[in-house]
Amino acid sequence: MEWNTIKADEWGIFSGMEKPLLIAGPCSAESERQLFETAKALKQEGVTVLRAGIWKPRTRPNCFEGVGAKGLAWMQRVQQELGMKVATEVANEKHVHEALRAGIDILWIGARTTANPFAVQEITDALKGTDVPVLVKNPVNPDFDLWMGALERLNMAGVKKIGAVHRGFSSYTEIKYRNMPQWQIPIELKRRFKEMLLLCDPSHIAGKREYLREISQQAMDLGFDGLMIESHISPETALSDAAQQLTPVALKELLKGLVIRNVESENSAYRESIEELRNRIDQLDDELVSILADRMKIAEKIGHYKKQNSITILQTERWEEILKNVFEKGEKCGLDNEFLQKIFRAIHQASIDVQTRIMN
Repeated sequence: MEWNTIKADEWGIFSGMEKPLLIAGPCSAESERQLFETAKALKQEGVTVLRAGIWKPRTRPNCFEGVGAKGLAWMQRVQQELGMKVATEVANEKHVHEALRAGIDILWIGARTTANPFAVQEITDALKGTDVPVLVKNPVNPDFDLWMGALERLNMAGVKKIGAVHRGFSSYTEIKYRNMPQWQIPIELKRRFKEMLLLCDPSHIAGKREYLREISQQAMDLGFDGLMIESHISPETALSDAAQQLTPVALKELLKGLVIRNVESENSAYRESIEELRNRIDQLDDELVSILADRMKIAEKIGHYKKQNSITILQTERWEEILKNVFEKGEKCGLDNEFLQKIFRAIHQASIDVQTRIMN
């Protein structure tokens, strides 16, 4: 499929802005005063693009679900009096039409909506023939194809300024952050679409402001284009997501502390050294592939023996033995158990898949 996406620095909205590109503002527009005071404070700290939720999809009823369309007039005031660009979330066709009539500069599709192809198509149909930039947050669950599907629908509708926002993925287990980063998923998106704008939403990954710096730095280290981060003039009184929002002053301090890295270097010594090391990695990768191929051939032979003798594919004691041996050897080599478990789970599943095909 041919893509319409253009480089981040060609969007216009971010022209002249140094990396990281930044969209900041409160989780929700709660009142005209709250929104305007937050915007004014953010502008004083150098922010030029304000974000605020007008319609808020909530997990349960009787929570604050946003002020609705009347908040659009408040955002227009920010545009007119402060000269800032404004962005808001849309979840259906009605939201799109109202936001476009109000002249909102950037629209984004939230995680819950991205997970619903019917809703995404409805939004896409409403956007045909417009040139408004659209950002798509990853779906709630770690489903790469759902994220891709939403982006593809926009592309097929002729939307040229398409960007993606990584906001992490829900987890059923207790974890450090509110959402699992699962960095490998946005990394794969960046690999496929190098020119596509990719922002990180550290607020929704973190869930707590004390983790915002480390997540933001990780995003910069991975080459993300910028951040979409929540900032409130008075976070402790916020009607939604109070724990993860920063004051505009605190946001400035966070940004000052970030280390922004280059993609390449003109240093000849660096280039020679890195090339030598990469060549060595390529050699090791070739060896790994050969070893894995040999391992799968042995798994295939085992599958035939199991079929002939009516033995189950899964042998839990053997699987436990493999992990135990791997962990013991890995500890001697300084390798983390979690890292090894991820790799060998994938290898074990591939072996099961091979033997399943033989059994059937």
